[in-house]
Amino acid sequence: MNEPLSLFTRRQRVLLGTAMLFATVFPTVAAWSYFLALANSAASSNIWQQIAYVGGKIVQFAFPLVLVLLFGRLPYPRVRGYDFPSWRIGLAFGTIVLALMLGLHFGGLRGSRMLAQTPDRLREKLLEVNMASPARYLFLAVFIVVVHSFLEEYYWRWFVFGYLRYTMKMIPAIVLSSLAFAAHHVIVLYVYLPGKFWSAAVPLSIAIAIGGSVWAWLYERGGKLGPPWLSHLLADTGIFVIGWDLMWPMY
Repeated sequence: MNEPLSLFTRRQRVLLGTAMLFATVFPTVAAWSYFLALANSAASSNIWQQIAYVGGKIVQFAFPLVLVLLFGRLPYPRVRGYDFPSWRIGLAFGTIVLALMLGLHFGGLRGSRMLAQTPDRLREKLLEVNMASPARYLFLAVFIVVVHSFLEEYYWRWFVFGYLRYTMKMIPAIVLSSLAFAAHHVIVLYVYLPGKFWSAAVPLSIAIAIGGSVWAWLYERGGKLGPPWLSHLLADTGIFVIGWDLMWPMY
């Protein structure tokens, strides 16, 4: 698996290593900027936060393409043939995650002390990005669930895991890419679950890292983004269903 790196000069390998360090750290720094550094207490539209969010996402998702243009080639896993079992595994895992999320929320966490401040925090963030109405929330949900989940799979599995896979064995590549994937979620959960860093934000981030590991394994298995994207899409669906219930209780 390391052979493709021999196609690059020593200088190019150093540049690619630096690029991968940036790729694993930047999403967390970006999340810190728009979730914490630029947040305000006015619970109103925050143009600087919106600029930071959109700009951060553009940089993050364009970065792999820029590297391809600069280097002309990058070492990614081979794309194998159609792998129906991987799709079934992705669907099954995503369905299980979705069921667990909704079961935990509606079966016990709803109205609990853990989520006592979450509705207000969610409302503040939605107001800051002008998405606090039901219609706009649905638009945001569709975008994140369908488009953003695919972009995250392209970034974290195709790019980050794909490069690491050619520099190390499968397990270390899965662990490192999944921890990097989960890192920015720590900040998000810290914001939405104030005062519950160790009891909720960290454990949930570990669960996200486990999900990322499964998706990286699925990508390794079949060389396709479809199965992990389907699984990721279902998990994100659960997040937005819970968010809807926190904003506009279903019953």
